[in-house]
Amino acid sequence: MATMPLKEVDRVEILTLLDNTVDLLLPGNDLVKRLPLTPDALTRESVVAEHGFAALVTVTSGQTSEALLFDAGLSRKGLVHNMDVLEVKAKELHTIVLSHGHADHTQGLMGLVERLGERKMPVLLHPDAFLQRKVVFPDGHEINLPPPDRRLLSQEGIEFIEERGPSYLLGGVVLVTGQIHRTTDFETGFPLHYALRNDQWQQDPYIHDDQAIVVHVRGKGLVILTGCGHAGAINTIRHAQELTGVQRVYAVIGGFHLSGTLFEPIIPPTVAALQALQPDLVVPAHCTGWKAVHAIARALPHAFVQNSVGTRFVLSAAN
Repeated sequence: MATMPLKEVDRVEILTLLDNTVDLLLPGNDLVKRLPLTPDALTRESVVAEHGFAALVTVTSGQTSEALLFDAGLSRKGLVHNMDVLEVKAKELHTIVLSHGHADHTQGLMGLVERLGERKMPVLLHPDAFLQRKVVFPDGHEINLPPPDRRLLSQEGIEFIEERGPSYLLGGVVLVTGQIHRTTDFETGFPLHYALRNDQWQQDPYIHDDQAIVVHVRGKGLVILTGCGHAGAINTIRHAQELTGVQRVYAVIGGFHLSGTLFEPIIPPTVAALQALQPDLVVPAHCTGWKAVHAIARALPHAFVQNSVGTRFVLSAAN
């Protein structure tokens, strides 16, 4: 029996507001709407890419459409700049969901609060997203991963809602997975990842705050949107199936975190599992990595789509 039954929707649109790449020449189709190649496409203000991720998720049921922001990118200006170019208004947002606390998914909030003005905005996240983190490489050098600034953002009108488990948004048509169960034998975490707990740096390989968004399109199946996919793309998909009781996967979009020598060995089992699921659409983004993206493209040529900032995925019961 499903733990979190999910209402079906008529359509979900996912607009990539930030990702690692921009390509104005990519082709589109009925599901994938690219930025139009207007006569001034190369001279007018353009969207920008950065090492980060953010997406606008708009869900439609009947005559009602509501939107949320999933992640906020890395830089203070990148998100709001692309929102302006793509004509996305801050007032359209009902809430914000953070996939996890890493800076490349959260720091854009600082620019967004300026655009929101005095408007209060709820932000849903796992409590571990506030941990100070870092990556420690074998040669000893480190990369700091600062969390969202709780104090400053709260002062600017952000209302943090901390949830470890799954929760509904937008009247029960969007499911946030919460902490994801680890069930595969190959998605074993990030051993170089550390968190500051009780004033001590400790290994934090599982990054428990990693979570995804799930929508059920009527007659088509689950649409699953990840940020980095630190829990593992397949763990995330299986968790969504277990929570909702829906086995059919319509689309998987977002970061799969398969980049680098630590993660490249799990590319083959990840691709094999995706092949077994046979989704209609697979869009590996952000931190998936060049080798994994090409492996997915080869294995699922009819489902694979290359992402780019400004791409809108229109996933409808009518398609």
